[in-house]
Amino acid sequence: MSRRSSSSQTPARDVVVAAQDDGHGEGHDYDKGSPHLRHAHLRRMVEHRLIALVEQRIAETGQCRVLEVGAGHGTFTACLVSAGADVTVTEASAASAEHLRRTFTATGRVEVRYDETGEEILAESRRWDLAVLTSVLHHIPDYLAFLDRLGQLIAPGGGIFTVQDPTYYPRRSRLTHAADRAAYFGWRVFQGGYARGVRTRLRRLRHEYNDSEPSDLVEYHVVRQGVDEEAVVGILGRRFHEVELFTYWSTQAPLLQRLGDRTSMATTFGVEARGRLES
Repeated sequence: MSRRSSSSQTPARDVVVAAQDDGHGEGHDYDKGSPHLRHAHLRRMVEHRLIALVEQRIAETGQCRVLEVGAGHGTFTACLVSAGADVTVTEASAASAEHLRRTFTATGRVEVRYDETGEEILAESRRWDLAVLTSVLHHIPDYLAFLDRLGQLIAPGGGIFTVQDPTYYPRRSRLTHAADRAAYFGWRVFQGGYARGVRTRLRRLRHEYNDSEPSDLVEYHVVRQGVDEEAVVGILGRRFHEVELFTYWSTQAPLLQRLGDRTSMATTFGVEARGRLES
């Protein structure tokens, strides 16, 4: 995994964010390639955890102010609002930000921020009770530095919830990694774009990364072998009283998801950090 400093990560961040904006334009279907949106039991798992976090904070303080980073089209924004939260959502895709405004403005409970760099929100002086990231960390080149700064925006006693990121490849068993790749390619073969797919595979086999190729930017985690879940736990453990890591099987195709669910293989992780320590 890359350990470059935040300053040296800035060019990578900019090209990745630009690719995200281009790749998630008007009409983009988030559900198609997102297991946590496509498969009902994974979506329910995420929603159950979010509702519990929001309800706990409301019980403690009477309110729950949520910062949702990278909200997509708002599947979990709706869940948070239904649970009683007031939500600030950010999006690096201008089209997605506009979709969120159209969807949630009438609720009076959602503030939408188009975050052109993906990190403008980190400069805020405001504090939130809970930060939520679903399928976001693996798009951020220096995700550890991002999480460390995000933790500073959380009010004492609050939390961070991040979910649907690929586990660190070198830590997986060979069987798990092979099954994950086979499941992905089994789904991918029916998605079209074969010429680009072949070029991408050739670069992967040569361990090359091209910052002008959308597939190397939008799925940036493949280039640096997933996300280091233990490092994520470590960085959050500096600021939070409790940090829970949970892992599970996740893939795009429904049949392959059902087959994977019957095994002990885990390819994806989430983390709940609770009880923000006093600064």
